Formats: sequence, C-alpha cells, structure tokens
Amino acid sequence: MNAPPSLAELEAAAAEVHAVFAPTPVRRWPLLAARAGAEVWVKHENETPVRAFKVRGGLVHLARLKAARPDLAGVISATTGNHGQSLAFAGARLGIAVTILVPFGNSVEKNAAMRAWGARLIEHGVDFDEARAEAERLAEAERLVFVPSYHPDLVLGVASWALELFRAAPPLDALYVPIGLGSGISGAIAARDALGLGTEIIGVQAEGAPAYALSFAARAVVCSSRAATRADGVATRIPDPAALAVILAGAARIVTVSDGAIAAAIRAYWTDTHTLAEGAGAAPLAALLAERERMAGRRVGLVVSGGNIDLALFRDWVLDPAGTHS
Repeated sequence: MNAPPSLAELEAAAAEVHAVFAPTPVRRWPLLAARAGAEVWVKHENETPVRAFKVRGGLVHLARLKAARPDLAGVISATTGNHGQSLAFAGARLGIAVTILVPFGNSVEKNAAMRAWGARLIEHGVDFDEARAEAERLAEAERLVFVPSYHPDLVLGVASWALELFRAAPPLDALYVPIGLGSGISGAIAARDALGLGTEIIGVQAEGAPAYALSFAARAVVCSSRAATRADGVATRIPDPAALAVILAGAARIVTVSDGAIAAAIRAYWTDTHTLAEGAGAAPLAALLAERERMAGRRVGLVVSGGNIDLALFRDWVLDPAGTHS
C-alpha cells in the first residue's frame, strides 16, 4: 500500500465484513499461558465462515471490484486453499464467477471446499508460485480479472481481525502473525498503527519456506528456491514487494520454526484448548514457545489464522509419534 490506511478506512472495511458475520472470539487460555510462561490471548479466525481469516479480504475486495466493474465477467487467482475459499465464498454471495488455480498435490479437503462454494478449480504446477504464474496467463487468455493474494483491499478486509483483537484484549506487548504472502501481518500492522498502540508485531515463517525472513534480514526481496513445509498457508517462495515494505516498516522481527515445532503447536492447541489449527494457524504458537524465555511474563497475542487441515495430513504429520517430519 502506498499510504497506511486510516482508522476510518479500516472501520469501513470492518463494517462490510461484519455485515456478513460477527467478530470471531478472542479468548484467554490458562493452559496455554502455563505452557508459554506468558499471558496468552488467542484470536480464533478458525471460526469464520470458511474457517480462516482470508474470507475478510475476499469479501471487501470482490465487493469493491464489482462496484467498480459491474460488467465483470469473472475473477481468477491462485492459492493453496484459504485465499481460494475466501474468493469462492465472496463470489457466491456477489454473483461473481471464480476460477482458482492450485498446485498438484494441494489439500484435498480445501479443494473440495472451494468447489463446494462454486469455484472452478484447476490444478497446475508443483507449488503455489507456479500455479500463480498460470493463473496470470489464463487471466489474459480468458479476459478474467486476476486477484493476487496481496492487494490493498485484501489488507483492508483482513485488518478487521486485528482491530477486533486489539479492542477485545487488554494492551498486548506482542502479537505473533504467520506470513504467507503478507496480507495478515500487513493488516495487523495497519490496525496497530491506526489505533496508536505500541504492540510488537512478530512475523512467523516455516524454516523450509523462509523467503520473507531472508528478505527481512536483507532489507530487500529475496526469493527461495523451494517451499519445503507441510504448513501450506506459509508455503511461498516469492515475497510480494509491497507486503515486504509494510513488514520492514512495521514488524519487529520474523521468527522461523520447524515443521516439527508447528506440529507440536497443533497438538498443544488441541490438548490445551480443543482448538483444531492448521499449520499456518499454529505457527504463531510455535514461535512463542521458541521464544519462551524472551516473552516470559509478557502479555502476548496469537492468531489461529485458519483451521483447515486435512485429516490425512493431521494423522500423518501431527500425530506422527516419531516426529519424522520435523
């Protein structure tokens, strides 16, 4: 985004979201606090209509796109799941045809959910970035509007989760946010700044997909050769330059965590709160546990950005007693 959004702009976008569904819960969990050695407040974005925060951005972006282009033939995008579900859900509400590209081997259950919301689903490429390149090609060939995973209107929409958290919880010393393409953390930064808060915002990535962490350290876009993680919501290789600029200006640091640590965090959410988190949704807890000594006694926010994990993946990865995927 060229200029940070104002509080009035964020609240207008939040009102669009709340016309569709109510704010998601913010809960303080004592067992998590005991595990982390800190006061822990959790934002449950696993309780949106598509069980992920992304739906907020899809609702705002597609509504504004349709208002600007009433003759819109359709939109196309690429995803590993939650962004696609967001667009499919919003498209169904607004009467917009949605085409989604996913990589081969993508989540079976997320694919099924996107189809169920009415999206045309096409498999292409070995990872998100190859699927995205094909979506951009098809957009031109079929005269569809390409919807990226990072856009100012998407950020305006998803920022509503952070507004809700900051207003429902006591003042937070820190907030951990997973980074896929960057809309979630950018929205959190925008909400914090608009509210004039001093909360540290800490990005989280998987060790096997560290493009934003590398870019944060270099202060410039650094692409990784592969995204080797089972947490599909953070499996990206190519940072978005606009998102990186926001993160560089507003985040305290980026923490990377292993897939084994993410699996342990998914288990912790289940045992401590009976919350089912997907990999990206549990990554912030994994990062807090990795920084337990640094965060001792502080008041910390976590976002369960999504709860869409395939049963087969949960069984194979999370319940693997040997930890062979760490």
